[in-house]
Amino acid sequence: MADSDHSMSFGCVTRRLALGGLLVATGGRAFGGDALAGAPAASDVAPDPAPDPAVAVWRDWNAAYEQAMWLCDRLQELEAAVAERVDGLWTVVSSPDGEETIVCSMAAVDRIIGERTDMAEIRARAEAELDARQAHFEVVATEIGYFEGLRAEQAGFARVAALLEALSGTPANSLAGVVGKLDAVLRNGADWEDRSAFPWPQIRSAREDLMRIGHQLTPHAFFPDGKR
Repeated sequence: MADSDHSMSFGCVTRRLALGGLLVATGGRAFGGDALAGAPAASDVAPDPAPDPAVAVWRDWNAAYEQAMWLCDRLQELEAAVAERVDGLWTVVSSPDGEETIVCSMAAVDRIIGERTDMAEIRARAEAELDARQAHFEVVATEIGYFEGLRAEQAGFARVAALLEALSGTPANSLAGVVGKLDAVLRNGADWEDRSAFPWPQIRSAREDLMRIGHQLTPHAFFPDGKR
């Protein structure tokens, strides 16, 4: 069997990429079920007044980030639930000479068959199989609430990005504000990359130094600490 298009366990690439493409293709679905039940709200963060405007923006960013991370975890649970009921978005193309290839899209079928007229029936069967599997996926994903979860996650991280940009444009007038900026950068980047690689240990060290100095100067002051 040829080894092209084999990098799949549920879809043909990662589940996130495969399912995300289908969201665009289907235009999304109406929210359903309780896919977002239990999501933390931005208002859950204690609204202690802060004299530093950068700290105030950090509070909003922190609440949005925690909510987005929850939505990300929830979406992974929904993906696993879909994977239990959908046997992958793929089919097998068998050429007249006996070679078999797993494919995940009509683009892949076209690459294999090309202009060969002797494989017209094979092309038609592959297209029908892919269409049927996609239709089944859409039914299951809608029922489970996957599309709702995907849209919510995308909106959540869009808010995180907007608040991070706002934080970078807000001048800090205290050590706490500087700590908040470093904390947001650290958590926004290190949570998705190797935390032991440059520059995350250095940023973490600078944040901790500033927090230590800040607590020495103002022992009872609030300092952002994402504990990452």
